[in-house]
Amino acid sequence: MPDIALHLLLLLCAAAFFAGFVDAIAGGGGLITVPAMLIAGIPPLQTLGTNKVQSIFGAASATIAYARKGHVQLQEQLPMALMAVMGGAIGAALATIVPGELLQAIMPVLLLAIAIFFAVKPNLNDLDKHRLITPFAFGLTLVPAIGFYDGVFGPGTGSFFMLGFVTLAGFGVLKATAHTKLLNFGSNLGALIVFASFGAILWKIGLLMGVCQFLGAQLGSRLAMRIGAKLIKPLLVIVCVALAIKLLANPANPLRVWLGI
Repeated sequence: MPDIALHLLLLLCAAAFFAGFVDAIAGGGGLITVPAMLIAGIPPLQTLGTNKVQSIFGAASATIAYARKGHVQLQEQLPMALMAVMGGAIGAALATIVPGELLQAIMPVLLLAIAIFFAVKPNLNDLDKHRLITPFAFGLTLVPAIGFYDGVFGPGTGSFFMLGFVTLAGFGVLKATAHTKLLNFGSNLGALIVFASFGAILWKIGLLMGVCQFLGAQLGSRLAMRIGAKLIKPLLVIVCVALAIKLLANPANPLRVWLGI
């Protein structure tokens, strides 16, 4: 483990716990952990790789909690999870080839669009609706595409899965949240394998944060199951807006550069 002061380790642990709590409900945990690791002095590449270690703990924790209450059937969703693994691995492998500037530019716009959708769309609750696409088609097309994005860039992955489950698969908000965690686990795992092969992971820090994220996700998922859409919807909107603001706050963001802001 690099020489990191005790107060910075405590910061990372607290960030991981809170990230696990928020991510289990609405996604966006990376908004908390990635800046925390950069503040602690961890290099960017190791930050991305280490973040996958600790975030996979949170995704696994939330998945287990939701599965125990019957909100997701793990065996039935395994094929989708495998497609997410494949997408995350390919995305991480091709991260240096994909035009990162384009992703950074369009991300704030997409996240704000998702926030507006969940904020203004009526009748978004925990009841399933008519689906527009079969589970097979959903798993074959959208899941690996979002998993690919997670491997390449990452922020907002859970929000994209949520949007797909609600609008295309017809899932209720709580059911969509539960299934999102399983696919997030898959895409994180795929990217983690690739980052590990390049030695871009600080394992001790990642595992320490992972334990804290696991505990935070347990608390968050239980609260989400207790309150449902009334909690998930507003928190999802807040997380999407916060992610967009964070990305646009960077003066080097390509969108700001192109617009001369």
